[in-house]
Amino acid sequence: MELELKDKVAVITGGSNGIGLAVAKGLAKEGVHLALCARNPEQLKLAAVEITATYPVQVITKAVDVTVPQQITAFVAQIEDTFGGADILINNAGTGSNEKIATAEDEQWQYYWDLHVMAAVRLSRSLMPYMAERGGGVILNNSSICAKQPLGYEPIYNTTKAALSMFSKCLANECIPMNIRVNTINPGLILTKDWRKSAEALSKEQGITAREYLDNIARENTPIGRFASPEELADFFVFMCSPRASYCVGSSYYVDGGWLKVVE
Repeated sequence: MELELKDKVAVITGGSNGIGLAVAKGLAKEGVHLALCARNPEQLKLAAVEITATYPVQVITKAVDVTVPQQITAFVAQIEDTFGGADILINNAGTGSNEKIATAEDEQWQYYWDLHVMAAVRLSRSLMPYMAERGGGVILNNSSICAKQPLGYEPIYNTTKAALSMFSKCLANECIPMNIRVNTINPGLILTKDWRKSAEALSKEQGITAREYLDNIARENTPIGRFASPEELADFFVFMCSPRASYCVGSSYYVDGGWLKVVE
């Protein structure tokens, strides 16, 4: 299927590893030029080298903490200077939390609010005018199944991801006149470095291997009985960036192996 993405420009936060890097590679395969940001400059450099060694696209990178507004502003300025704007925005940067509501301090709530919600607000607001000038665009917000079906150990993550989903819906309605399609993708179990790291630590407490720990998690939670690879999820992101998904707007899509337990 021809996805009609060649020579588009995509901005991806958290683009140096995991889901963000997989989406970057998937888009690069379609001829999309990339602006990647993450906190680790060395990982970003490695990602850019890997992508450009395989695909004939331009990749720029910038070390950015997306919870800091000034760093977002500098990243957007670099995108303007290099590409004159962007056609696609993937708000992907984020991470899980672990706390109790009774004991979590305001600072922890504020950090995740800035990471999961305000970063998407600020980047969307900054890049929307460029998309409109270029005839339209796509914004995809990487949320989580936890926005709908919360996990008990991470109430802040659950809350901020739910807020991201509502922001995405509101933004979609505002952006339709500008020919900008906004959607939310809610992944389930995706086998990232964070999951592997958690499995290494928690499996030792249970006297099992990390592989056994992950297999147990998958069997307990998903009818499909396994984790997805970042590349499987990335394929869906790439399709949603394409004009082939032109009637998909303002929706939340679950890529979760059947984990969601309600009709959505």
